Amino acid sequence: MEKVVKNSARAWALASRPKTLSAALIPVLAATALAYAKGALVWQAALLCVLFACLMQVAANFINDLYDGLRGTDCSDRLGPERACAQGWISPGAMRWGIGLTLSGACAVGAALLLYGGLWLLWLGAACVVFAFLYTTLLSYCGLGDVLVWVFFGFVPVAGTFYVQAGAFCPEVWWLSAACGLVVDTLLVVNNYRDRDTDRRMGKRTLVAVLGERFGRYFYLLQGVAGYVCAAMLAYYGHMWAAVLPLFYLLPHYLTWRKMVRVRQGRKLNRVLGFTSRNMLTFALLVVLALCLE
Repeated sequence: MEKVVKNSARAWALASRPKTLSAALIPVLAATALAYAKGALVWQAALLCVLFACLMQVAANFINDLYDGLRGTDCSDRLGPERACAQGWISPGAMRWGIGLTLSGACAVGAALLLYGGLWLLWLGAACVVFAFLYTTLLSYCGLGDVLVWVFFGFVPVAGTFYVQAGAFCPEVWWLSAACGLVVDTLLVVNNYRDRDTDRRMGKRTLVAVLGERFGRYFYLLQGVAGYVCAAMLAYYGHMWAAVLPLFYLLPHYLTWRKMVRVRQGRKLNRVLGFTSRNMLTFALLVVLALCLE
């Protein structure tokens, strides 16, 4: 096990889980590319959205870490030495301070975004904070984790990022929101697929834990395909490249699915998590490029 000094900078860096920031950035980048394609790009607002998304992701990671530690969750099979509280690298009291400071920073950034999007964003920001807590403490235990990913890594960040730049919505926003939410959720699905036996013992009722391995494997495959289909629907509104370039996401997604099916369980699925993260970034870059070519 890696030697880490308690409450050190190294411990905080591990607890922030920088590898997960890609999931937060994908919808913001996609929405910004759509704003660019619409001639509505506002760089200042886009950068604020990036910062807000990253701070909220880190805060959610800290919250998850804290409650895993308080529950005494066994994280030995997780992706890397990430659960700092569970590993004893950060004390619960220090983690509570970390959560408070990170959320305060996110709220400060959100306040700046009010200048671009108006006061209704207060409700959106409040929902982000509330559900960051509810996901770990309640909703991930009753099969609603995937729904939250669809909403808070799809519709909320895509629609919110586009609105603060364009000042309005358009039909493409909803298809792009669905595409991002579905593709990002593949990361949660493979995580739950790997942890399905542990989750059952803990009473954590993820969809994969409840419906089984066969459901989990096809849920993963179909979400990636459905994500592409939603992105391709942008072609109906004149973004023709959105139906072409994201096609190149489907092959690595399928090959990663084949690896997942062959491995089925154990620590080797950690590599599938890494491949899935890579595939998500590939999808995002292809969508961004497709929209910027218009």
